[in-house]
Amino acid sequence: MSRKDVFAKLNPPGAAAAESSAEIRVQKGRLRPILGSPDLIQDTSRSPVGAIGQSLSEVSERSRRADDIEKRLTEGLAVVSLDTADIDPSFIPDRMPGAAEAHDRLVSSIREQGQQVPILVRPHPESPGRYQIAFGHRRLRAIAELGTRVSAIVRDLTDEQLVVAQGQENNERQDLTYIEKARFADRLQQRFSRDVIMAAMSLYKSDLSNMLSVVARIPDALIESIGPAPTVGRRSWIELAELLSNTKSLDRAIAFTGANEVQSLPSEERFKALLAHLKPHPKKAKADVWSTRAGVRLAKVTHSDAKVEIVIDRKEAPEFASFVLDKLQSLFEEHRSKN
Repeated sequence: MSRKDVFAKLNPPGAAAAESSAEIRVQKGRLRPILGSPDLIQDTSRSPVGAIGQSLSEVSERSRRADDIEKRLTEGLAVVSLDTADIDPSFIPDRMPGAAEAHDRLVSSIREQGQQVPILVRPHPESPGRYQIAFGHRRLRAIAELGTRVSAIVRDLTDEQLVVAQGQENNERQDLTYIEKARFADRLQQRFSRDVIMAAMSLYKSDLSNMLSVVARIPDALIESIGPAPTVGRRSWIELAELLSNTKSLDRAIAFTGANEVQSLPSEERFKALLAHLKPHPKKAKADVWSTRAGVRLAKVTHSDAKVEIVIDRKEAPEFASFVLDKLQSLFEEHRSKN
């Protein structure tokens, strides 16, 4: 399947004509790859990527972009009622366990207002009579907890189409954390090309390379121990990866995060505590006092691995201060001649 056909056949009959007039908006500067990388957006007459990118470029709110994505992927198809027990998760998970508070709020909202937006599923490719979800995982968990049936759109999707829909809708409706995105990208690369991954996650090649590098250097068990770390971004995860460059540091990290007092912290606090634990702590500078035989203070000398500081009190030893300044250049020349 060519890259521009990743979303082929997703549109209902008659949608192609409406899409043929859509134009790709290319603004000055960096092109935001909504529903696909710039390389994926090639033929708007055959792919809904261009049309979606045009309409979504005018909408700033993430939730409205997500609603638009869902509307376009499900328009023209009937909403059906399914038993939540008949629906399996996507074959590539994206999210780590989230905060209980957010899940409870979603459950409460659906209990009071009902399910406002259907989920998208496909017939399970390996289990007849079952379904596999493309997007709406959090809604499905909430509705399963309530014990009611879920409203869903059933659509035939290839593996590529499913992960693109899954990644795009999730990115817009509620951002994955950086490490969740990195792990999702790593799982996708085991089955799909980098073009498909960039389309699913709206990433550029350099961003994708950084994510894959982080996951390659931080063991999955350690990531699980840290958690999704919602407030921790790219630079901090890269810094952690660099600190884990040897086996000794990795062993220290696993032992540290496994401690009960660390596990009791929120995920982002666990990350910060681990980073502080692994960072080298500079040695405190040592200070000496030079004095005359009579006990008159001449200078304070502070030395560390990085520098040596000599502080002379002009009130206590004004002549000595002048002498040192006069001799400093000649002392350096003498040192250089010997070395």
